[in-house]
Amino acid sequence: MNIAMIRMPYRILCVLFAALLPLAAGPAAQARPAPDSFADLAGQLLPTVVNISTTQTLKAQKPQLSLPDVPPGSPLQDLFKDFLQNNRGLPRHVTSLGSGFIIDPSGLIVTNNHVIEGADQITVTLNDGTTLPAKLIGRDDKTDLALLKVKPSKPLPAAKFGNSDKARVGDWVMAIGNPFGLGSTVTAGIVSARNRDINAGPYDDFIQTDAPINRGNSGGPLFDMDGTVIGVNSAIFSPTGGSVGIGFSIPANLAKDVIGQLRQFGTTHRGWIGVRIQQVTDDMAQGLGLPNAAGALVADVTAGGPAAKAGIRNGDVIVGFDGKPVTDNRSLPRLVADTNAGKLVNVEVVRGGKKQMLKLTVAKLQDETPKTAARKPQQPPGKAKPKVASLGLSLAALDEETRGHYRIAPNVKGVVITDIDPDGIAAEKNLRPGDVIVEVQNQPVRTPDDVVKKVAADVKAGHKVEVILINRGGNLTFVALRFSGR
Repeated sequence: MNIAMIRMPYRILCVLFAALLPLAAGPAAQARPAPDSFADLAGQLLPTVVNISTTQTLKAQKPQLSLPDVPPGSPLQDLFKDFLQNNRGLPRHVTSLGSGFIIDPSGLIVTNNHVIEGADQITVTLNDGTTLPAKLIGRDDKTDLALLKVKPSKPLPAAKFGNSDKARVGDWVMAIGNPFGLGSTVTAGIVSARNRDINAGPYDDFIQTDAPINRGNSGGPLFDMDGTVIGVNSAIFSPTGGSVGIGFSIPANLAKDVIGQLRQFGTTHRGWIGVRIQQVTDDMAQGLGLPNAAGALVADVTAGGPAAKAGIRNGDVIVGFDGKPVTDNRSLPRLVADTNAGKLVNVEVVRGGKKQMLKLTVAKLQDETPKTAARKPQQPPGKAKPKVASLGLSLAALDEETRGHYRIAPNVKGVVITDIDPDGIAAEKNLRPGDVIVEVQNQPVRTPDDVVKKVAADVKAGHKVEVILINRGGNLTFVALRFSGR
């Protein structure tokens, strides 16, 4: 070390040390400090946020009221007649309030689908008080997003989407919206969590924030400190109806793609591969011989669909899609939906403990038609049924009698469950009479004896978990049953 450096005044050394410390500490120490004020950023962004009001007309319904039994000529008779005549079921107009933000100076506005769903009339109020009628360009109920269009007299200030993938837990954020119809309101907080699944839809990947969000904030933007939109405020968790510091925003990277499709087509174009998947639990992983509980377990493959054509089978675990890892059953639907129809992709699966790479051509997702709920099965026919005591269930062969009794389709093959021990492990996994066991440990079964022998052999071999494939109402599902005491 240079001798002159040692003799430097103490104050200068302190200054140099303070300057060099962030470089030595790495990126974490260089995080942006808390702002002294949000005023400048709020002033810049408030004009890009709008209030949205909607009107919906509900059809008239005839009141289910009748004149009570009162003495003829009684004053009460006239009173009740007047009441019924004034409540004949007239149409009702319902209004709601929400928020949105401008993404194009020409008047394109993003909001939540639930803000405008079913509306007969949509009105947008700009930050300067200007009120404009809005037209619905397109909406997507699966991600709860919608795109509106107004015709302004001059170009409008617009917000820009940011990169939500760069948002870190602990980063400062600012929300602007129209809570409780009060008008433009600014709140601030931090990113509390990422990748939240709140069962709102098939593509849940919410950003959680403690920036106060209330009713009326729906559809408003969540800004980062660069002034870009990293989320669309969509939901809150609240036992009271007010903010308790747990709000959820749709990530900007998801919103950008959906809004882009709504802008271009008026609807969404999502990929589809034709599989029904489920979570790989720890018990499932152990029963299938997997190294860990990761990936998406294929429970059913649509006949003639892209996955079937590519050779994907029931029981395969998809661990990679188009070069991206499939960490769990939630990530695969998002990866597939974001893939263009017609694209040839590589799909990595684990089958029989070994990895395989398959090629698959993605198709376009079509609108789904709801299935009719299966009727609750009645008491089983009075026959003696083979029991599998280790699993806590009784079985019967699929014949004309059992198919008719449990309303099982002719093309379903397997062994039907006729009784469940309420204290057994099958009951713990919510199995019920009428479920059909199709496979046991990836081996097809056709008779009750097939199941009994296979389970007995696995118990003798020291297996701790038995994985069975169940057909319930036409849907296939894998269930992992852990033997008692193992």
